[in-house]
Amino acid sequence: MFPFVRLAKELTKFSLAPPLAMDEVHVSHHICWPWDIDMFGELNNGRTLSIYDLGRLPLALRSGFWKRIRAQGWGMSMAGATIRYRHRVTMFQRFEMRSGTLGRDARFLYLHQTMWRKGRALSSVVYRVAVTDNSGIIHTDRVAEAIGLPDWNPKMPDWVDQWAKAENSREWPPVY
Repeated sequence: MFPFVRLAKELTKFSLAPPLAMDEVHVSHHICWPWDIDMFGELNNGRTLSIYDLGRLPLALRSGFWKRIRAQGWGMSMAGATIRYRHRVTMFQRFEMRSGTLGRDARFLYLHQTMWRKGRALSSVVYRVAVTDNSGIIHTDRVAEAIGLPDWNPKMPDWVDQWAKAENSREWPPVY
């Protein structure tokens, strides 16, 4: 089940935190609870993605992004992700999450999130985020205008550009 209670806690906790600019990083702290683990006693891979929501949504709140896109009647949808796991997170371990925005192309925003413990990177995920309404994906030029940053378009790292190009060349719909 999605961690709604934890999300409510994070949104409440950071609702009065100082605002963030689009290029700033939101930092939060979490614990791997018994209901987060898999049969190997470590943070379940699917749960990892749900816990990343606990950083991504407060980032959207603190940056004002959430409020501004909701004012347009728009929503946010995950359009793709690439994740890298490097070190185990086991029950009751505490870890830090860092969440930030990398940039955009014509259709998607790109967010980067990482988990850390004692200065060691545990995992990293990059999301493609589509801002949508009932007619489909909103062009990111319109999104940038709506959030009050019409010129916001930082250069993304080459590896993110390469991943985006690979995703764009991927067959859709899948054959099986």
